[in-house]
Amino acid sequence: MSTSTNESTVPARPDPTAKRRVLLSSLAGTTIEWYEFFIYGLASALVLNKVFFPSFDSVVGTLLSLSTFAVAFVARPVGAAIFGHFGDRLGRKNALVITLTMMGGATFLIGLLPTYATIGALAPILLVLLRLVQGLSLGGEYSGAVLMCVEHAGPRRRGLFGAIVNSGSALGLIVSNLVFIAASAIAGPSFLTWGWRLPFLASAVLVVLGLVVRLKVEESPEFVQMRSDTDSRRAPIVETFRKHLRPVLLTALAYIAAGVTFYMAAVFSLAYGGAHLQVGNSTILTLVLLAYLFNSVAMPFFGWLSDRWDRRKIFLISAALLLPTPFIWFALLETRNYGLMLLGFIVLFIPFSANYGVLPTYFSDSFPAHIRYTGMAIGYTLGTILSAAVAPLIATALLAATGGWTAIAAYMGLSAIISLIAAFFLHEQRPTAQAPRSEPNATPTLGGEAVPA
Repeated sequence: MSTSTNESTVPARPDPTAKRRVLLSSLAGTTIEWYEFFIYGLASALVLNKVFFPSFDSVVGTLLSLSTFAVAFVARPVGAAIFGHFGDRLGRKNALVITLTMMGGATFLIGLLPTYATIGALAPILLVLLRLVQGLSLGGEYSGAVLMCVEHAGPRRRGLFGAIVNSGSALGLIVSNLVFIAASAIAGPSFLTWGWRLPFLASAVLVVLGLVVRLKVEESPEFVQMRSDTDSRRAPIVETFRKHLRPVLLTALAYIAAGVTFYMAAVFSLAYGGAHLQVGNSTILTLVLLAYLFNSVAMPFFGWLSDRWDRRKIFLISAALLLPTPFIWFALLETRNYGLMLLGFIVLFIPFSANYGVLPTYFSDSFPAHIRYTGMAIGYTLGTILSAAVAPLIATALLAATGGWTAIAAYMGLSAIISLIAAFFLHEQRPTAQAPRSEPNATPTLGGEAVPA
């Protein structure tokens, strides 16, 4: 049977070894990027307020420190636009090598920065500039890493591969916590003097290892197919805003619940445990560590499930469950009982793992291949500004204004409602594969269009 598609333009399917290499590369890169990002989050909650903003009282200093954490989120959409365009025009792999190098360099330099006591106001200014570089990098990193995996995975494992990449965020947080705990133990009373620098400086080793792995992977087969098309687009960002603005906005709003939950648990809980619950930093760090270890296992499970059952439904159900669970989480934290506090984190993270686990494939399949990097990156990063960037700040302000956690839990519940409504209107162009197992020769798809075998 003849076909209008030139079969020579269809890339060969990657062999299993190549797929595993891509999966390892994306997971390693995402883990490193999030390690570096969370090291800053931990430091902003526990250290940077003291060494870069010492002239303010503790509450104002903490707010200023968390503000520098939020600054990176402002830069992320710019990074998304730049690297999304670059990734859709010149390749996912090339963009990812640049983003990993940028993030590693900025993180290492933060570890070398003089403090306020040494150079005065110039210290926080330089800190903000390096934080902006981190934001530019992460704006392009996440979506590119997801697409490299999802586009290599094949129709039956897209959800699983995307979820494994997302588990890199949990692994990055786990590693950052462990390194932070180790640095605290090594430096002891000198932690505020020089010990806080160790986690930032250690990132250089991780970046070198990550680049070695990333440089060996093959380009995405869907990008190779798209590039061979003589009609490939020259301005993906222009087409994205002209023809695909609706899914961009919907993905931004659909992300809000995951972003708020993630950063409330990863960043705000540290300040809340120390200042309000009067629980030691090591206790909260250990609880967060265990909770994200659970998360790193749960997300791939839900990704695997989404390849067998409608992933959009999983996302909708999990968003609905994120409405009541923050109230349970805070109530269990208030007991100050270690076991019950851990249970609170698990209760919160079950629906979060389902939501965040299916999110990468759900979002990526909401855009056609030729603008997928640009569309997903911009939508995702806009969502981080509306949620993760401001969540610790809003929670800190609500705690100061009300003296309790009820308003904070209500804020988290409101974010779940917004995500639920947005996801109701967000539909995949390539829904969950449902071809029976008895049909091994089911026609593969690229960018939502059938590809001849």
